[in-house]
Amino acid sequence: MTAMSTMSAMSAISVLALLGSYLLGSVSFAVLVSRALRLADPRTYGSGNPGATNVLRSGNRAAALLTLVGDAAKGALAVWIGSCSWAGGGSDVDWLPIACGAAAFAGHVFPVFLKFKGGKAVASFIGAFLYLTPVALVAVLVVFVVTVWRTRFISLGSILAAGTFPLAVWIIVHPAWPVFLVSVLAAALIIWRHEANIGRLRAGTESIFSLRRSRG
Repeated sequence: MTAMSTMSAMSAISVLALLGSYLLGSVSFAVLVSRALRLADPRTYGSGNPGATNVLRSGNRAAALLTLVGDAAKGALAVWIGSCSWAGGGSDVDWLPIACGAAAFAGHVFPVFLKFKGGKAVASFIGAFLYLTPVALVAVLVVFVVTVWRTRFISLGSILAAGTFPLAVWIIVHPAWPVFLVSVLAAALIIWRHEANIGRLRAGTESIFSLRRSRG
């Protein structure tokens, strides 16, 4: 096989890796877990968001935990797929794992299986960057936990953690520019997806987090 044909084959595989990552991101664990446990569809109650926080409003903490783990795992798996040599990953500044992670984010927010109406990608964000920049992610998870502990608003914790994440990546990791760029884009996407929550926070009507029972 010539060098040109090898490059063409790798390019095709890379495209398939990106497509696979998008489809993986499109899998809604909130909906799947709720169906498996015979719970109401999370799109029909609470915020209507197919994510772990809204599943928690069903009162089933196990379902919420499974949703969180599943959505985080698909983010990490997408990045892993992009990092594999058979997919075209492995260069010095490796764009494919980052692009696959971004594709998984896009799939979660705009899932083809749910008519492009998906979640906020926080859990998938955690999974992907736990693989890419674990130390920076842990730093902003501290921001998230402290914010939720002090305010009892998961949405506010998510917004503040996302907003500070690119800064944490830049200061702690000193990454190649593709990693920093995708951290900025992912953070902006998460904040944008919390637009309704921001409105409710301003109005004082945002749901308060509780492990005992959900409100709103």
